[in-house]
Amino acid sequence: MEGEARAFAGSSGSRGVGRVARVFLLSPARLGGKRAGMVLRPGASFDLARRLQDGGATLGEVMTFVSGLYFRGKVAYARAFAAPPPGAIGALVILPQGGLASIDQPVSRDELADQGARDIDAADPIYRDGLLAAARRLVGALGPGAEVVLLGSIATDRYCGPLIEALGDQLCFPAAFVGRGDNSRGGLMLRAAASGDELDYIPVAGATRTGPRPPRLPRLARPSQAAARRR
Repeated sequence: MEGEARAFAGSSGSRGVGRVARVFLLSPARLGGKRAGMVLRPGASFDLARRLQDGGATLGEVMTFVSGLYFRGKVAYARAFAAPPPGAIGALVILPQGGLASIDQPVSRDELADQGARDIDAADPIYRDGLLAAARRLVGALGPGAEVVLLGSIATDRYCGPLIEALGDQLCFPAAFVGRGDNSRGGLMLRAAASGDELDYIPVAGATRTGPRPPRLPRLARPSQAAARRR
């Protein structure tokens, strides 16, 4: 995707002296489904589709529309808790054709359709080599003390395999992700972002990444209900 070099420099400032530098890697939304077809359809007239056709939509906006709760949770969580070093971006999306891009990077319809034409497969050299190269550039820019937290599936190696190879023990994930499905992870991250209670992270390398399904999360309060409780 054009402009990937901007992934490691930008305006997302650091979030406090003395904190461990931390950036988030977000797994991408699936770009071959019904909602992706809606926003990518030539001539689609709703606001996001029009802006996408003009190159005025961001990667985070489009993937949130395509994915719904799961990606919305990832974006909210990353914005709440990213602590990038000065000049670095706090939230990057893993691209289906390899590489990393800021959630705030403008994207065109053609670029997104090109990304969606390829399935994510750790055995695909285009995807794997692109992600390896981007992750190595990222860790070189961040330095050895930073944490890189994966907000995505940790049960398989399609993301973890290349990222562990590039990042080693600097690659972490929220321990509470084990056993949860996509929507449960999304709800968990939305709750954490709203409350300000950051999740605990553990290194991916050597971790147990699968397990029993945890109890269902309590229902999220609607905005009007949450406001009433604060009165």
